[in-house]
Amino acid sequence: MNLMDFENARFNMIEQQIRPAEVLDTKVLEVIARTPREEFVPLAYRKLAFVDTHIPLGRDQVMMTPIQEARILQALQIKKTDKILEIGTGSGYLTALLARMGAHVYSVDMFQPFISDAQSKLTRAGITNVTLEVADANSGWDTHAPYDVIVVTGSLPLMPDALKHALTLGGRLCAIVGDAPVMECRRYTRLAHKDWRCEDIFETELPPLINAPQPQRFVF
Repeated sequence: MNLMDFENARFNMIEQQIRPAEVLDTKVLEVIARTPREEFVPLAYRKLAFVDTHIPLGRDQVMMTPIQEARILQALQIKKTDKILEIGTGSGYLTALLARMGAHVYSVDMFQPFISDAQSKLTRAGITNVTLEVADANSGWDTHAPYDVIVVTGSLPLMPDALKHALTLGGRLCAIVGDAPVMECRRYTRLAHKDWRCEDIFETELPPLINAPQPQRFVF
């Protein structure tokens, strides 16, 4: 595909996938329109950059679909002053979107190759307000807490309390919670020191975060 093909595909992705999924926030649509998703997709899958599917990244990890990314961004209601935590850097694409909407993104991933690759892509895109770190942050990452926004890019069987406690007052956390095939994208908003509002935003499915905390399960 040439540059014009990519631009047409991006336009169609927004108009035929994202808008019909009730993503109407102009800030979200604008940042998606000007961020080249194809530059963050593995070369072998570049032709699928704008398709409504999970794209393999290796190491049993995937990119979220364009609709998942857009609906999560809309739900987070990101402000220019927000300090953001992303658990699971992956391709770096969502990192780029978050960085262009907020003040600074701290993104953590278990795999050094993901971090190195994402850093190269972010640098080429001229995005500098990101700190990438290698760590297992499946239960939280308090190094730079508190955060105004937290997003988890793999599903969680249950929501760790540590993540909710890492939010500022008024802070928002989005994660896909549950077990396949029944999962919900949930938004948690911190209302007070020990009070959070939980809202189900949309039903979806996503592979689990590696080493995610597991609920106690009955064995028969």
